[in-house]
Formats: sequence, structure tokens, C-alpha cells
Amino acid sequence: MTSIEQSNEWMREMRRGDWEAAWRISDRICEERRGLQPRDVQTGQQVPRHLQWVWDGSSLIGKRVLVCCYHGLGDTIQFIRFVPLLKRSVAQITVVAQAKLLPLLETIEGIDALLPLEERPCSAQRDVDIEIMELPHALRTTLRTLPAKVPYLHVKAKARPSAPRPYPRVGLVWQSGSWDANRSVEPQLMAKLTELDGIHFSILQRGLGFASLCPVGGEVPLIHDILDEAAELLSLDLLVCVDTFSAHLAGALGVPTWTLLPVQADWRWMDGREDTPWYPTMRLFRQGQAGDWESVIARVAQELKRIAQ
Repeated sequence: MTSIEQSNEWMREMRRGDWEAAWRISDRICEERRGLQPRDVQTGQQVPRHLQWVWDGSSLIGKRVLVCCYHGLGDTIQFIRFVPLLKRSVAQITVVAQAKLLPLLETIEGIDALLPLEERPCSAQRDVDIEIMELPHALRTTLRTLPAKVPYLHVKAKARPSAPRPYPRVGLVWQSGSWDANRSVEPQLMAKLTELDGIHFSILQRGLGFASLCPVGGEVPLIHDILDEAAELLSLDLLVCVDTFSAHLAGALGVPTWTLLPVQADWRWMDGREDTPWYPTMRLFRQGQAGDWESVIARVAQELKRIAQ
């Protein structure tokens, strides 16, 4: 079986929820890699970090483990949940992660040392390296054993007014990373939600997508760093968000979240589900046809009207 065929088979098993079968495929891949020279996590080779394989399938029990966060910010937030579970069977855990996330990751139990990913070379003493998204395989995670208790990240929430708020507070994020435009909703379409009565909207979009909706009504909170963003999310009654970092952060904090997904969604959202085993406070709104965000936004608008009433 070619590597592409193995990858496609792995995706199918993960999407349908048979993770045990997916790990057997991962075992075969690790066996093929064993004995080969792994891509050193600190050499700076001309290979995108997120395509680097790190772990060769060897035992982690009793070892000093270096966990490398080579994928996106949202991936780090989603998979950091496995560190406390890993800690039960290893001697020491050092996590090398994106610098902006370090203040948040400090709240995770089981991390003995936390270092910025940009720091090279890594001087941490360790026996085994593993990429953070390889942890579910190493721990043989299934849908039944997936650590899904939230919140698993903790920050100080903003003080809420003592009196009941007149309107529910809903955050909006409409643009994902530029590498996958299919995940983003046109700002003019998302702006239609802000026309609904009885809801206080908070604009949490940042980056290039921010200016595109800035003229539309909605509060724009001051956010200086990751802790500000987390605190702002905790002040919401609901986040409406595309598949991007903010959705994972909100899910990890236990914030009610509606995540908008393209028809060809990432494997982690599985197939045909409106819920997700990863985040119990999250609901999924999926496209029925490729590119059809109008129907998705129409469904979201109907649900928001119920909340407003």
C-alpha cells in the first residue's frame, strides 16, 4: 500500500470513529519509518514543520519526553489535553510550543518545562521526541477514552455585571487562516447576523479579516494577547466561529461555540455529526454543498433568533 493509500485509509477510519483501526495503520507507518533517520526537530531543514514526523513508535513509558507543537495554534490547543494523561506513564515532559500560547499552556497540569518553539536549538534533556498530534496514537486513544472534560485551560474571566444582561452576548469570527480559504465565510454574509435584534455582538475577528467587517455594528474589544482573548471568550454567551484557532480556544475553555464547517471539513470533525467528542460545548453547522455558506448562515440566524426570544 502506498503512503497516499495509507493516508486515505487512515482518514476514513478517523472520520467514521474507528480510531483503533486508524492506529493500526499508524503502527504500520511507524514500522516503516523505524530505523530511518528521523527529521531532527531542531535542524531547520527545508521541510514545513507540520509535515515533519518525529515519533517512531517506540515506548514512552518512564522516559523524558519532548513534546513538539509543529502544527497550528488551534492544533496545539486541541491536543495539549493529552499531556496530563501522558504524564501518568512518563518521567518528565517538556513542551516546546508557540511563544504566544505559553501563558495559556502554563495552566496545564503535567508539564515540567515549557519552552518557546522559536528557540533553537532546543537544549532540553530528553529520551524521546514526539509531535503533539502524535499523542493520541501513542496513548491509543479511542472515542470512549478521549479526554473531553472542559475546561482544561484556565484563565481569569472578565467580571460580569451583577444584574442580568438585557441581551445575549455573541462573538463572531468569520475568517480562518489564508492557507485554506474554503473555511472562511464572506464578511458581508456574516455581517447579516449583526442585523438581528435582541443580541449584543462582539467582533473577535483579527488579522486581515478584521477591517472587512469593521464598519458593521458590533463591539470591538481590546485584545492585546492570548490571555485577553481567552478572557473575552469567557465573557460571551456564545461564539459563532469558522474552523480556526478561536473555535478551539473557546472549546477548551468550555465556552458554548457554534463552529461553521465547509462540506469537506477536517478529519477531526468526523462525518455527519452536529456534535463533536472533542468539545462537549460545541455544535457543528456544516455546508450541504461546497461553497454554500448562505444556507449555513441562514440556519445560524434562525437559531440566534430563538436565543434572542
